[in-house]
This record gives sequence, C-alpha cells and structure tokens, in this order.
Amino acid sequence: MAQTSTTLLASKSHIANVTGTDISFTATGTEYKITSTTTSLAGFAVRDLITVTGTTSNNKTFTIKTKSSANQLIVEEIVTTETSDGSTTTTLDHTGFVSDKAKGDGYYSQPDGIHTVAYQVNSTLAGAIKMQGSLATTPTEDDWFDIAGSTFTADQSTLIGTANFTGNFVWVRAKATSITAGTISSVLINS
Repeated sequence: MAQTSTTLLASKSHIANVTGTDISFTATGTEYKITSTTTSLAGFAVRDLITVTGTTSNNKTFTIKTKSSANQLIVEEIVTTETSDGSTTTTLDHTGFVSDKAKGDGYYSQPDGIHTVAYQVNSTLAGAIKMQGSLATTPTEDDWFDIAGSTFTADQSTLIGTANFTGNFVWVRAKATSITAGTISSVLINS
C-alpha cells in the first residue's frame, strides 16, 4: 500500500488560563463534568488538556471530551465530586491538547510499521509535542502511550521538526504538552 499523508493537527494556539471561585466537579455514573455558575469555560475546545489547581481532590490534568455549554465541560478522566465554596480560587491552566487520531500501519496490517511525522510551529511556541500510539481498535484515553524518539521540544528558533518511528500501531495521534505560549501551525504524518 502506498504511503498516505495525513494532517493530524491544523493551527492550534495556547489560550488564556481560567480562574474562578465558582468551579465545581461532578461525577455522574461514567460522565465527569467541570462546571461553573458564571465563569466562562467557552475558550476551551474538545481535546484540550487542562491542568486544575486550587481544589481539594481534583488537582490533575484532564482531557476535554465534549463541551455541553459555555459553563460546562465533560472530561475523559475521572473527577471526584467537589462543589465550589464561593471563596476558594480554582485555576484551569490550558497546558496542551491532543490531535485527532489517524490510522497507523497496524490498521492496514502493514509489516514495516514505518511512520514519519513533521511538526511546524511558530517562533513563540513554548512546550513540547510528541506522538502517541494505540493498539486498541477503539481506543479510550487509557489506551494511548508515548512513542519513544518522537518528541519535539520547541526552542523558539527551530520552527520545523521531524521524527521517524517504527511500530505496528493501529492508531497514532499527536500530544502537545507544557504549552505556555505560541502556536503549532501543523502536525503531518505519513504512515
């Protein structure tokens, strides 16, 4: 089968962090919500990574699964139910994002498992981008793992980075972490 080139991520920028004293966490069955009464959460998007601080039980990083309103996010990871007290400040730091998933060589049963990724960033990007793989046919957040040798760390002078990696991954995706400023212009992959 011929190589296919896929855009995993188009232009994506760091967004401002959000703080509020009205942010609550709710676990209802297998649905995990972060909500607020007046603080807008509208700037966040599906697959954004947000790191929460200032809570008693939910100080960790969450992946946004869906946005049900400007004041409610549903996340992939388990939250502990916690109601805001109106005086404690909770911060949601936008620390990165994950891309759409793309079919890897394992999806096509290709024996070579060779993949090439190209990262293009602007000169103000601060953070790192890496590739993740999954062997699951329908992966959940727990099924993804980091692929060794695929990390590109922005140094604000190198605007394009590439990596080759081998593995019969069913799915691959890009994960940007520790993003504090700047824009990722694109992430392209050949499988």
